[in-house]
Amino acid sequence: MHSLRGFVLALLSGLFLSAAVWAAEGSVTITAPQDGARLDAMAENRISYAVEPGPRGDHVHLYVDGREVAVLRRLQGSYALPAMDSGSHEVCIKVVNKGHTPIGVEQCVKVRVE
Repeated sequence: MHSLRGFVLALLSGLFLSAAVWAAEGSVTITAPQDGARLDAMAENRISYAVEPGPRGDHVHLYVDGREVAVLRRLQGSYALPAMDSGSHEVCIKVVNKGHTPIGVEQCVKVRVE
């Protein structure tokens, strides 16, 4: 019984430590559009996000299909996506440093414009 309890406590401690390390490194959460969303080509489509830049990050950039399309200075909010041709696209928010170099903290969603 004690060994099971010890195992569970060790596992939980490791999970909490992993979460703390992850938060210390930074995070990006895209709340809209969701991965796999279908967007109307004739509508204004927006991306909603929240960012924790971590100690190495400064601000975020918005990318569509690997091309930088905007510099976002706010760490939380929404932004109008540029017009996109019909078809599949990848939209990413990446944390960058003061030199505008991505630091590896990012989230991407795939969308389909119709």
